[in-house]
Amino acid sequence: MRARYGVPLGLAALSAAVVGYAAGVEARSFRLRRVTVPVLPPGTPSLRVLQVSDIHMVGGQHKKQRWLQSLAGLRPDFVINTGDNLSDPEGVPEVLDALGPLMEFPGAYVFGSNDYYAPQLRNPAKYLLERTTGRHGLNGNARPVGVPRNPWWELRDAFDEAGWADLTNTRGRLKAAGVEVALTGLDDPHIRRDRYAEVAGGPDPDADLSLAVVHAPYLRVLDSFTADGYPLILAGHTHGGQLCIPFYGALVTNCDLDTRRVSGLSAHEAGGHRSYLHVSAGCGTNRYTPVRFACPPEATLLTLVERP
Repeated sequence: MRARYGVPLGLAALSAAVVGYAAGVEARSFRLRRVTVPVLPPGTPSLRVLQVSDIHMVGGQHKKQRWLQSLAGLRPDFVINTGDNLSDPEGVPEVLDALGPLMEFPGAYVFGSNDYYAPQLRNPAKYLLERTTGRHGLNGNARPVGVPRNPWWELRDAFDEAGWADLTNTRGRLKAAGVEVALTGLDDPHIRRDRYAEVAGGPDPDADLSLAVVHAPYLRVLDSFTADGYPLILAGHTHGGQLCIPFYGALVTNCDLDTRRVSGLSAHEAGGHRSYLHVSAGCGTNRYTPVRFACPPEATLLTLVERP
């Protein structure tokens, strides 16, 4: 009996333990990552930018709410929200409760596909296949068919009322610690809502710093921002791979970005220019795949300092 059934039973027990850890422990092990980026003109005081992304709020996630609220204690100079706040059509009040203390600071935002559309139960194997074969997006277009909508306009109205800049295929501006920051944003490339022609032209010459913001770091977007000369691009969407292999890393990015840059700070080159790219691994998961492994949920405090 042991020889015949011992190995399968052992593998089943190990699998159950891994899933239990990924869902019950790591997916709730929120942490702050700190990054320094040398992008400011000489003589400009340093700036502390808090990036939050991929919250994917579901009702009852009180620990996540409290952790997000606690980030206000960092006293950032401004906040950038790179989208996918929702994973539940009823989650708007909890998102706003979680982000309420952060909305006291200057900020800006873009939306992701999960802000616009409710998640659907899917075969995880099919999802992985789409990721690895390059077929990305909900039905490959900007208007998915038969997918329920999330009340994204309620988030927009609350963010706007708080004074956060809406960067949906447009430009915005904020002042933080005496520094004029120009922001250029795009709607989510993952569902083909990005319209770069509407924001093309490069950094604002009258600003002390210009930043680019987008939810999903697709190469066409990164190439455009970089070729136009933006020193720093902020994005989310990838979940850092979500399910990673220890000592190896992510298997997928859920876009056409290479897995080597699935999260954290890296460089991107296009059109003879070089930009810093920061991809947040985010702090949530799709409600139907509530697991993370070797990829803990996060927010990032970026300290922007003078460039060499």
